Amino acid sequence: MATYAIGDIQGCREHLERLLESIRFDPAKDIIWFVGDLVNRGPDSLGVLRLVRNQLRERAICVIGNHDIHLMSVWSGHGRLKSSDTLRAILNADDADDLIDWLRHRPVMHLDEELGYAMTHAGVPPVWSVAEAQLRALELEEALRGGIAFEDLMDNIYGNLPTQWSDELTGYDRLRYITNAFTRMRFTDSSGRLLLRFKGSPNDAPKDHIPWFITRQRLRSRRDPIKLLTGHWSRLGLHNEAGLISIDTGCLWGASLTAVRLDDGSEQITRVDCSNLAG
Repeated sequence: MATYAIGDIQGCREHLERLLESIRFDPAKDIIWFVGDLVNRGPDSLGVLRLVRNQLRERAICVIGNHDIHLMSVWSGHGRLKSSDTLRAILNADDADDLIDWLRHRPVMHLDEELGYAMTHAGVPPVWSVAEAQLRALELEEALRGGIAFEDLMDNIYGNLPTQWSDELTGYDRLRYITNAFTRMRFTDSSGRLLLRFKGSPNDAPKDHIPWFITRQRLRSRRDPIKLLTGHWSRLGLHNEAGLISIDTGCLWGASLTAVRLDDGSEQITRVDCSNLAG
């Protein structure tokens, strides 16, 4: 049995199918981890959801990304479609309710201690251990699955504040920070405060801000033995060091879609070219 993780697909169904062929995925025994953002901006978001939910089924482990949450928000009536969105086919589909209910029940974080990896979409903020992140992920998962009226949750989940974690945070402020940390984070300041408005490359970081995983390395006196696996940051690209492997390699932008093998210790990389999406 092989276990692979695949980077942000964002509606690029054809490239996902090609990548599954390239790694010789065996649906009878292999497992695929998806780092989130199954949907949006690519040409066939509906096809990606149906492939993962209806064909891969229990062989697929998916965490929730920011574009997945955006789809939930639009479906609930609180979010608005943007000019760059390609979600309308999902919203108009006969099985839309079933697909979004399935998406709502995906984890925010997936931990496999035996393999030694924890997967989230954007990362784990420097102020949390992996164990603490698990607890925070469960809070958001419970809310998404109906612990709070879904329409109210979607009406209050967006925004850039608060930027600093505190155990004293409550209500929507608490859930909003958790959501942003797991699905939107890229940069922090030296204390771990989130900077959410900037989406560029690490080389273009605003003054006094650095990638979250560098802050994490500096602030934590003990390195967690679990390696973090993320996507979300195409401008970072493939990155494998300091307890992190990030695999959003910009399929949507005409670069590549990446798979990494997790089960055998090799972290072997397989890519498919996505240049036909450029422009």
